[in-house]
Amino acid sequence: MRLFAIRDYRHLFGAQVIALFGTGLTTVALGLLAYDLAGPRAGTVLGTALTIKMVMYVVIAPVAAAYIDRLPRRAVLVVLDAIRGAVVLALPLAGEVWHVYVLIGLLQAGSAAFTPTFQAVIPDIVTDESAYTRALSASQVASTMESLLSPVLAAVALTFMSFDRLFLGTSAGFLVSAFLVLSTRIPDARPSTHTKAWDKAAAGIRTFFTTPRLRGIMALNLTVAAAGSIVVVNTVNYVRDELGGTQSDVAWMLAASGTGTLLAALGLPRVLDRIAARTVMTTGSGVLVAGTIAAVVLIAAGLTSWIGTALIWTVIGIGMALIITPTGKVLRASAGHSAIPEVFTAQFSLSHLAWLITYPVAGLIGTNAGFTAAWTILAALAAAGATASLLLWPRHDGPESARTPAEITQHTLSGDPATLVRAA
Repeated sequence: MRLFAIRDYRHLFGAQVIALFGTGLTTVALGLLAYDLAGPRAGTVLGTALTIKMVMYVVIAPVAAAYIDRLPRRAVLVVLDAIRGAVVLALPLAGEVWHVYVLIGLLQAGSAAFTPTFQAVIPDIVTDESAYTRALSASQVASTMESLLSPVLAAVALTFMSFDRLFLGTSAGFLVSAFLVLSTRIPDARPSTHTKAWDKAAAGIRTFFTTPRLRGIMALNLTVAAAGSIVVVNTVNYVRDELGGTQSDVAWMLAASGTGTLLAALGLPRVLDRIAARTVMTTGSGVLVAGTIAAVVLIAAGLTSWIGTALIWTVIGIGMALIITPTGKVLRASAGHSAIPEVFTAQFSLSHLAWLITYPVAGLIGTNAGFTAAWTILAALAAAGATASLLLWPRHDGPESARTPAEITQHTLSGDPATLVRAA
């Protein structure tokens, strides 16, 4: 079955891609808005705003996933897109820092509910199992492409307009996404096998804590967040204040990291056919640790330069791709077909929990104690996550398909003693 021959999936995928790019462009514009409002303290503002985002993702995503089968899903997706479009439209009108915090809270609450809702809809539209697997992969590719192209598009746009105009474009994008959702035929949700909402929300998290390879992924989430926070939170102040760059230069430096991510992601499918996901992902963690240490040396030794920074940002992008790209494959191998949305939702929340730890370090400590102190702490967190992943994810975990997904899910969720012993 050709995936994009399915009309409803094609429209929903289009809605997801547009919403992703809307979020990516908003992130770039938000950093510049923070600099406009707070100047040298922009890192604190951006770090706090992104921390609010992570709180919303960690708290709201599992709750939304738990209750999604009780609501009309198409209406929910449309309303969430409309809310996000309205909030983005209001962001350039913010005159105080606290206005930004309130609006970001509303925006990210909508995004946190949108993702699990979208993931829950896909298996009801794409019923063929192999096509469903490709649909999950397509979503990952879309996320990777967004990380590259959003900063590039922002950089090009900023050569012709001020950053506040970016908010207008992203607001329109969310409305287009809403219209695409309206054009789809989304069936009513099937009742969950979990009688209580919290049981459904906790099922995926329980699978993570009882599966060795998924415990390893939780540790790798910390490594990704520690390295990524240097790029996401500190690029604005670093480029503007340390390198003396412009708004457009900020976007191009972010694009350097995205380029590394894309180049690695394009070559990984063939690599993963020959090399185990664990090997690729732990290698990625080593790359990220090296990238964060290089960033510390760069700033501590006063070696700041455009070329050096771009190289380090690219290395960090490559390391993130080496971890993020194979994650979906490992998640699918660790859960039955019916439990895949729950496991993906758990990863969504747990990965953002790691960012909730690292964003304040990059923002608050970076502003008050300097980049050297903040990046040293982040490098230590990256190393801790990389080390923990090696300990939690055994080298001889066995083939990723050694047990069928149904068997894994049945034993894990039922608390079968033999399974728990093997997972310990």
